[in-house]
Order: sequence, then structure tokens, then C-alpha cells
Amino acid sequence: MDKTREPRVSLGLYHLFKWSVVSPMLHTYFRGRIYGAQNVPQEGALVVAINHASYFDPPIVSNCVGRPVAFMAKEELFEIPLFNQGIRLYGAYPVKRSAADRSAIRSAIAALQEGWAAGIFLTGTRSPDAKITDPKLGAAMIAAKTQSPLLPVSLWGTEEILVKGSSIPRPVPITVRIGEPIAPPHSTKREELEAVTQNCAAIINQMHDLGR
Repeated sequence: MDKTREPRVSLGLYHLFKWSVVSPMLHTYFRGRIYGAQNVPQEGALVVAINHASYFDPPIVSNCVGRPVAFMAKEELFEIPLFNQGIRLYGAYPVKRSAADRSAIRSAIAALQEGWAAGIFLTGTRSPDAKITDPKLGAAMIAAKTQSPLLPVSLWGTEEILVKGSSIPRPVPITVRIGEPIAPPHSTKREELEAVTQNCAAIINQMHDLGR
């Protein structure tokens, strides 16, 4: 197997879903704008570091970086027949809520070793304003352990897609900005992880502040 790329079947499913569903919806319904797509390495392990405000963020990110991105998903989803196989092929990996940090790191490292890009939300959970104020060290830790570059990605506007009490996505404008890759920490020493994490968070927040 070519460890510089995702499995071929996953790549095929990615392009099918991207061009039939995600891309048309992003560019028409959400009037999406994408900046910096040329910054994305199209081969090899890559840690995609992202701000997070919506359940819609993972497919939007995968669409905009032009390659599949493996994201964590709650373990219960993998108990559904057929759906289980489908989301695995698309790059999702199960995470136990009781041990989310440990299992997420192991699964993300395994995905990177298979040539995937692994998506990591720097806040660990959704933020109401999409800003990063308390970044976690997980993305830098995974990048250090695999010596994979980090790719900072900013999502603007996704926090407005769903309003409380409604399951219907609103046609709000969305802007995605992709920064230049950042070298991974040389080691897993806390001071190095914190320096890279803070730098990555600052770049994402700066891109987010550019707005539409």
C-alpha cells in the first residue's frame, strides 16, 4: 500500500461525496469562498488544525483542502451496520467518550501512518463564536509523534448554519482560509508543544478576523 496517500477506495468515495453533495452545497447554498487551497500538500501525512463551531465543519474542511481528512467520531456511530463501514472508508475513527484524549491520539496517529490527513479541532469542542481562546495540545502532540506538518485552517460563518431549536441549515455565507504548513515540534516536550499550538491558534484567529 502507498503510505503517501489514502486507500484508493476512500479516495474514490471522497471525490464522489465531494462533487455530488458537499461542493455544490458549499458553493451555491452557502456561497462559499476558499482562500489558500494552493497551500495544501496533496500527499503524505498532514495534521489539519481547525477552529470549530458547527457539525458541518468536517465535510467543509475535507472539501476545501482537496483531499480526505480523517476525523474522530463517537463510538456509538460505529455500531450501526453498513454505516459503520461507510464512515470508516471515509476516514472516520471511533473515540470513546470516557477516554477521548488517549484513543483519539492513537487513532489519529494510525490514520497518519496510512497516509491520511487527520483533522484536529484546536479547541476540542465547538466554540460559539468560532474563535480559539484555549487551544489544546493534541494537534501539536500528534504532529510531534509522527513528524507531520500542521496545516492551519480557519472556518468563518459556520457558527450561523444552525440555530437552536432548528435542524434546517441556514443559507449563510461561509469563508474558508487555509494557511501555510507549519513545521511540527521537534519533540513532545510541553514547552515546544505549547509554542507550536499558540502559533497555530494565532494564525487561525488572524485568518478568521479577516472575515468574509
